[in-house]
Amino acid sequence: MKPSHAKLLPTKNSSHTPMATVSLRPRAILAAFLSITCVLSLGVDVPTIAAIPAAAAKDKKPKQDPALKGLPIKELTVDEAILHAMNRLAYGPRPGDLERVRQMGLAKWIDQQLAPNSIDDKAVNARLENLPTLSMSSARLIEGYPQPKQAAVQAAKRVDAAANSNQQQLNNGRAANAKDLQNAADASVTTAPPAPPSSSAAVGQSAQSNSPEVNVADKASVPASMKTKPSASNPEVAANLTTPGAGKRNGLSGPDPNAVPRVIADDSKKPQRVIEELAMAKVTRAIYSERQLQQVMDDFWFNHFNVYAAKGEDKWYLTSYERDVIQPHTLGKFKDLVTATAESPAMLFYLDNFLSADPNAAQRQAALRAMRQNRGRRGRPPLPQAPQNQQPKKNTRGLNENYGRELMELHTLGVEGGYTQKDVTELARCFTGWTIDKPRVNPQFKFDEKLHDPDQKIVLKKKIHGGGMKDGEQAIELLAKHPSTAKFISTKLARRFVSDNPPAPLVARMAKTFESSDGDIRAVMHTMIYSPEFWSRDAYRAKIKTPFELVVSAVRALGTDVDTAMPLVQWVGRIGEPLYQCQPPTGYADTAEAWVNTGVLLNRLNFSLTLAGNKVRGARADVGSLLGVDATEPKVALERALQIFLSGQASPTTLETLQKQLDSPQVLQAKLDDPVKKVDLGVVTGLVLGAPEFQRR
Repeated sequence: MKPSHAKLLPTKNSSHTPMATVSLRPRAILAAFLSITCVLSLGVDVPTIAAIPAAAAKDKKPKQDPALKGLPIKELTVDEAILHAMNRLAYGPRPGDLERVRQMGLAKWIDQQLAPNSIDDKAVNARLENLPTLSMSSARLIEGYPQPKQAAVQAAKRVDAAANSNQQQLNNGRAANAKDLQNAADASVTTAPPAPPSSSAAVGQSAQSNSPEVNVADKASVPASMKTKPSASNPEVAANLTTPGAGKRNGLSGPDPNAVPRVIADDSKKPQRVIEELAMAKVTRAIYSERQLQQVMDDFWFNHFNVYAAKGEDKWYLTSYERDVIQPHTLGKFKDLVTATAESPAMLFYLDNFLSADPNAAQRQAALRAMRQNRGRRGRPPLPQAPQNQQPKKNTRGLNENYGRELMELHTLGVEGGYTQKDVTELARCFTGWTIDKPRVNPQFKFDEKLHDPDQKIVLKKKIHGGGMKDGEQAIELLAKHPSTAKFISTKLARRFVSDNPPAPLVARMAKTFESSDGDIRAVMHTMIYSPEFWSRDAYRAKIKTPFELVVSAVRALGTDVDTAMPLVQWVGRIGEPLYQCQPPTGYADTAEAWVNTGVLLNRLNFSLTLAGNKVRGARADVGSLLGVDATEPKVALERALQIFLSGQASPTTLETLQKQLDSPQVLQAKLDDPVKKVDLGVVTGLVLGAPEFQRR
């Protein structure tokens, strides 16, 4: 059987719907019927179902329900408003969530989400206890989950150390015997010189004990990319240093999502285990955390300050990066978030700023050493100086502009923020000396004064000359307070939470809040959520779910009990969004065009059928209890599924497509001539979860 695929072919009459030629497994063949519907319905325009209630809304203006008190909601019903909030500020509702929020009041639920520390989240923390790497420091991860070659070297060192210890004990015994013999000789011949040790092993041991072992450790703490500078003769090294994301993808999006990765099955101590546990934790939190907005914001900011896991040492740095840098600042001050990312070893390594140094630093240090030497000669002639035109050494570090460019273009001002290439260079000079101390032993941020450019810089026509590390801090403050940053960040937030093309007046109000609150992210979010534009009919179901959002929202909608999140992680990758595997610093796109195409939609539909049919390893849902209908009534089952998962809102095209499948052998668990036909509720539910309306949020 060939793998599933689909290709749209035009019909003779171009005005008709394109037809799909599909080769699928039998259970997945139902997905083909919906794929055309999805392709046509999942565009960038507002869904057709949005126009149906809108007409009625114009004629009737009912009094606002108490559940919506305090919110500027005029175009959505109570159920629509709550569903909209949970699809945008959370990863979709779980069974019973809509009624729970209705009882407590939507505004109260929103305010709680904006203050995540007020929400008890012990339950999800208990689910994460079986992922030990989450609480480890980068130093412990490097030691406990080394590269295979590095692990072999460490094992060899341990063997050598044990052998050396045994040899030392043997040598000590021989030395004691020799001393006893010498003492006896001294007693009889007091003028005889002491005999030197004759053991060659003792000589070897002595030589080894005098070797600078600390230097060996220092060499081991330096990544390979720091030991070799890129050059035209060594382009591979150059790529590792200068290309964001240069590296090897791990197995988070394998061909069979139910297959157990070897590092999990074997309880391996390979570094891939670190990233896989990080991905499983991300999925688990998104499914079970009561602090839903916190999880959505964590995903947003990690994507904004993206770091690629497969680039070198970042595989060990990412756990601390997300835990200690991103998560604590998701609703805090934007300047603090930028500063934390700038000082993070993960970002320093990913964008190569740990290598950036003043090109004149080596020459300046040499001049200082010469001055100190001459100062101590007390009037004697000075030592000869090296020629000024001497060629610099090949391994001399220089200015790296990667971080300076991305800090302006992606993190703060935006590509249209009004900066120039000269500003990029000047900003890069501000961050010279921001590096990593002991990157392969105990990676910590370090400011190295010797590598810093001490001269004045001019960024965005502003003088920066705080001296030392203050140059970078002043630059961050300048960028964080710039009007272009307020507009750029507000636009990205509105694009994520409102629509692909957010209304300009809303962005302007959010930017004004950003500036007046000194970049308070929580205040900006409050302005957005309490705006009429957020609750408009145009914004309702106007966003396409990313693969991560789809997988998590489907699991939540079914009330699925998840024992292991790894298969879900692999499904996210299979649909097109491998977690922590986005190579460019732009992060994953947040617009419909990036996620809508025939092949991806078939994977989405196949996932929905697989999940609802309890075919995902480690995930179990009770679809029968959830629907609560007689399994012999396919039409009733479909209506119930539409009500539960789509609030009864589906386009005529979707309804017609779904109803045609009710007589399919895949839906009816019986032969065509059987008098009693039992409905496969899992297939019905999977088809509804695969419908275009559920693909939207």
